[in-house]
Amino acid sequence: MRRLITAAGAVAAVAGCVTGLLFLGPDTSRPSATAPPAGSVDKDTGSVDTIRRRTAAYPDDPAAWADLAHTEIERARTTFDAGLLETADKALRRSLALDGTDNYRAVTGLGLLANARHDFGEGRGHGLHATRMAPDRPDGYAVLADAEIQLGNYPQAREAVQRMLDIAPATAAYSRAAYDLETGGRPEDAAIALQRAVDSAVTQDERAFAEARLGDLAWSQGRADRAARHYGRALSAVPAHPYGQAGLARVAAARGHTGKALELYARLVERMPLPQFLLESLDLRRASGDSHRGSERAVLAAQVRMARADGGPVDPHLILYAADHGDPKVAVELARREWKHVRSVIVADALAWSLHRAGRDTEALGYARRAAATGWKNALFRYHRGTIEQSLGMPEGPRRLSEAQALNPHFSLYRPDADG
Repeated sequence: MRRLITAAGAVAAVAGCVTGLLFLGPDTSRPSATAPPAGSVDKDTGSVDTIRRRTAAYPDDPAAWADLAHTEIERARTTFDAGLLETADKALRRSLALDGTDNYRAVTGLGLLANARHDFGEGRGHGLHATRMAPDRPDGYAVLADAEIQLGNYPQAREAVQRMLDIAPATAAYSRAAYDLETGGRPEDAAIALQRAVDSAVTQDERAFAEARLGDLAWSQGRADRAARHYGRALSAVPAHPYGQAGLARVAAARGHTGKALELYARLVERMPLPQFLLESLDLRRASGDSHRGSERAVLAAQVRMARADGGPVDPHLILYAADHGDPKVAVELARREWKHVRSVIVADALAWSLHRAGRDTEALGYARRAAATGWKNALFRYHRGTIEQSLGMPEGPRRLSEAQALNPHFSLYRPDADG
């Protein structure tokens, strides 16, 4: 069975804070949304079948093979099927064998592929190479920004996003800028950027992505009705859009329709058993007193075993599952392993919570502070840090817990209390 690509690896979105740039001119409680890559819409490329016919008709054309690789990586991003990355890898090798000196499209493809595989150091290298090759093309900056943010290099990521906005102020750039602004504690500005991403969308996939992110942003502020409108628009653009469906499940839960919410989750995880969706469903069952939690727990436990065995990237939601519903020591093991490669605030938060659940609050506090370093108004992060501080007898703890609830009054529906 093909392994699903992790959400963070599906061309990760940028986090940080862009300063005032796109407004002058022409909770997610468990964030994992992905940004569309720059150049994902190209007049010279088309569907995967069309591009495959091009490679068959012109097997010595390096551009055709590079275009095939980009298309397969984009398909992996939207379907979460990591098996497509192998096809992309082979296509890139073929393209570079035909032209290994001035092949910008292949270099950016290598960067996208490295990022999708969580090899962000390599992705950064390819991004830098691409930006040196063509300083006035956006694709290299997209690769670079995505890698820098996962490496925890927020100022460098911000510079790359700024260059994207300068060169090509389109959906890919606005989406990254929005994530940047949100994690920098500026959700209102992030909403403006995301609306620009919607307005500049060329494909239905781009439109659905931006609308779903607007829904996530509204949800993180406790605005369930506004979130529902955006999730509905995402689903209108792309029926069965997974983040749109998950969003509507959250809204249903917030409105007291727990049965409907669990039904929506059940349909979603049946076709896309990502840790985020499974964990949200499991936590909602726990919060509602539903004792039938066997299916989600069994799948997540199997994913934890697979993650421990294969030594590859670890989805932060899987770490949180192990911390809250499994073995906290295993959660620490997985989080430390991921931290070696990914230094984002999301992984810092997951490591902090794992250490807390394992009874190591003093060490946990340091990572919780790193998770808060960008100023993200994130209820989950605030809850985790407050719980750790309260355990250490710090006066900030209770206040931080109250802040988490104030940020998103619906947060308690998915509050990650352990259930033993």
